[in-house]
Amino acid sequence: MSRVRALTAGLLACTVSAAGAPARATDSGRDQYQNPRDTAAYIAAQEDPARDAWQKPEQILDALSLRPGQTVCDIGAGPGYFTLRAARRVGESGHVFAVDVDPRILDALRERIERAKLGNITPVLGLGRDPLLPPGVCDLILVIDVYHHFPDRPAYLRRLARALHDGGRLAAVDWHKRATPIGPPQEHRVSREEFLADAARAGLRVAAEPTFLVNQYFVIMKQVQERPPVH
Repeated sequence: MSRVRALTAGLLACTVSAAGAPARATDSGRDQYQNPRDTAAYIAAQEDPARDAWQKPEQILDALSLRPGQTVCDIGAGPGYFTLRAARRVGESGHVFAVDVDPRILDALRERIERAKLGNITPVLGLGRDPLLPPGVCDLILVIDVYHHFPDRPAYLRRLARALHDGGRLAAVDWHKRATPIGPPQEHRVSREEFLADAARAGLRVAAEPTFLVNQYFVIMKQVQERPPVH
């Protein structure tokens, strides 16, 4: 059994054990992770064709130079906006672990994977404080439009850093903490400076910073020499 297949089997076991009760809803119409309770509307917004104009998914993946055979971990994968694109780029010899905390969203993702006939994606039901990824498995971790959702951001980043293998990268895209034509309320955003401070505490340093996104920052991080402990 290959290393990725063995890890996939382990992650599927973790997914079953983590399933538990659904996320607790609040009176705001959102669950504890600030995802809308209306799953259909949430998926429609994620997959809106108009998103491509400002999110620039292909340009982001071009900047990350994905290669066949690589392993990608997509955090907050949702219905697969980046997951499916990454899976096509890494090919049959590569793999994508698609992590989300909402089993309803992962059900929608599985349907899309089946329709796309892609056999190199493993959906993972993570926890709000832990993606449940094994150490040293990821060539690239995508953290796109989700960092501001994490309840304990520095600790979560430390866990993600542990999931990178030597030379692996973490790519973060999130909203500038200023007025923009689209995006969440400013009080829900995490500024670039806050993210970089958290990343430094997690043992990550800036490797590159593309600037083609208008409303968001895009930072590519690599590990410093020593792996940070997870508390």
